[in-house]
Amino acid sequence: MANFESSLNRFLDYISLHGTGSADTYDAYKRDVHRFLNYLEQQHIASFENVTKETVAEYITYLRSGKLTGMKISNASYARNLSALKSFYRYLNRYENVEANPVRLFHASSIKRKLPEYLTFDQMETLLNHFDLTKNIDIRNRCMIEVMYACGLRVSECANLKISDIDLTNRYLTVLGKESKERMVPFYPRCASLLKQYVQVVRPQFMGKQAEHDICFVNQRGKPISSRAIQMICEKAGEDACLELHVHPHMIRHSFATHLLDNGADLRIVQELLGHENLQTTQIYTHVTQDRLDKVIEKAHPNSKTNQKGV
Repeated sequence: MANFESSLNRFLDYISLHGTGSADTYDAYKRDVHRFLNYLEQQHIASFENVTKETVAEYITYLRSGKLTGMKISNASYARNLSALKSFYRYLNRYENVEANPVRLFHASSIKRKLPEYLTFDQMETLLNHFDLTKNIDIRNRCMIEVMYACGLRVSECANLKISDIDLTNRYLTVLGKESKERMVPFYPRCASLLKQYVQVVRPQFMGKQAEHDICFVNQRGKPISSRAIQMICEKAGEDACLELHVHPHMIRHSFATHLLDNGADLRIVQELLGHENLQTTQIYTHVTQDRLDKVIEKAHPNSKTNQKGV
């Protein structure tokens, strides 16, 4: 299995280097692909070129039956496993001269997606306005959350944002998203003012004698702030602002998209701003808006409170 393991390690290095997923995605892909490679070894298959669609079908049957994991897996877990294998084979085809791709013919079961959580506009303003802007640490924290909300950034995009990516004059960021895809996102004047204060006044104080590294958001020792630290800051901010929600960075990204659509933004523009490759990924936010409108009608319309038959 040495060659299989080497390919897996190179694949993991690739997705880590290109930032194609979160740490959780990395761990899941590692686990799921390793399970598949173990199965190939048990079947005495020594080359990727010898893996057929029948091999994959048998593996999926064993996987879904629970014989490989000790319990039957859900549709969501199956979809994640299949996604991992498809990503792995795309890598093999592109970079390791493997011609076969027996996984591409398989499709995941249809899964009803959970509607994303988001903050209302008033809740978002409450979150942002609770910071004490006489304190450097609060200026930084408010600035991070404001930038994520203004530009719809993923937490990793916020953590990796560089000073050189920010155009304060023209008010836009150059964002390096998944699979190293670059997009330009404008931001509003209030965000520009806060960014200017942080970058020109607060950040130099945090940097001190630390060598310049161009990462925008830093801790109080001048080192780049981590995604986990940003998550913790968001959680604490939600608690301090007395919001009865577990606030996390992706909720802020969801809020960005939902608020744009609520105010008439074109779906394809929102897709571009979010860096979504597929429009269907963005369409989930239209369901959020529709779900909210349905609840308003159900609660407020007088006829919703009666059990009238149609006439």
